[in-house]
Amino acid sequence: MRKKTAVVTGGAGFLGSHLCDRLVAEGFKVLCLDNLITGESKNIAHLKNDPDFTFIKHNVTSYIGIKGKVDHILHFASPASPVDYLKYPIQTLKVGSLGTHNALGLAKEKKAKFMLASTSEVYGDPLIHPQTESYWGNVNPVGLRGCYDEAKRFAEAITMAYHRVHKIDTRIIRIFNTYGPRMRMNDGRVIPNFIYQIKIDKPITVYGRGKQTRSFCYVSDLIEGIFRLMSESFNEPVNLGNPKEFTIYELAKLILRLTKSKSRIVFRPLPEDDPKQRKPDIARAKRLLSWQPKIGLEQGLKSTIEWFGLKRP
Repeated sequence: MRKKTAVVTGGAGFLGSHLCDRLVAEGFKVLCLDNLITGESKNIAHLKNDPDFTFIKHNVTSYIGIKGKVDHILHFASPASPVDYLKYPIQTLKVGSLGTHNALGLAKEKKAKFMLASTSEVYGDPLIHPQTESYWGNVNPVGLRGCYDEAKRFAEAITMAYHRVHKIDTRIIRIFNTYGPRMRMNDGRVIPNFIYQIKIDKPITVYGRGKQTRSFCYVSDLIEGIFRLMSESFNEPVNLGNPKEFTIYELAKLILRLTKSKSRIVFRPLPEDDPKQRKPDIARAKRLLSWQPKIGLEQGLKSTIEWFGLKRP
């Protein structure tokens, strides 16, 4: 019996590499595409000798040519942290537009199922709380973060256009803050930022007064939701994230406690268009997928801190 083939764009990134692991474990042949602009070879090094895994260095903003049958295309290619998309704004816009177009073209050619990794950033600085999939968002299209927010909003629009016009079997996931092993220490997201600052004995930097909220989903929970959605025939967006909400100040205090660090907290001005609240409504995922996160923040942070090699006293 032929194994199903899945193409994962951005497969050497944080989420993409965990997705490759899961697909190989589930019996798929996996083709991992990544140009390594923010992905890292070490994230997939353990898979290089697996006969069901193939790495192809490729920029998906160029035509994607794959020989043979393809069953699933999971489009995860994109810079995903503020440090990355502020450094690479044009590349971020291109991968969201041209890259998504090329990945959808491959899905059309191969008659494959297509999944888009979108983001909670399509909601911008939300005016409703928690965020439901029906909310259209509050996004500044010309702000510094617009390169990422609008790239993903365009990606969703073209995905739905291909679904309606070309009858591509599409999925859209809106990913809320996710963390865990393989995050880059310097990627600018809050959890690796705090751990890195503690590791080098620097004060923890909290923006504003730390009252802005986020909800943090451990990576294994997110991958489970993604895998379940692959088998569902549902084409509208689905929020995936942990609805348990924490202030950034609470997060900082928790990481300090878990690491037994004596680092102090310092406050800096809020970045432009930084969302004040972020919390997913996951009623749709619960109903469709019988899915909800299982890993609590403290448990997930302990695993992440250990992975980053932060020795606790």
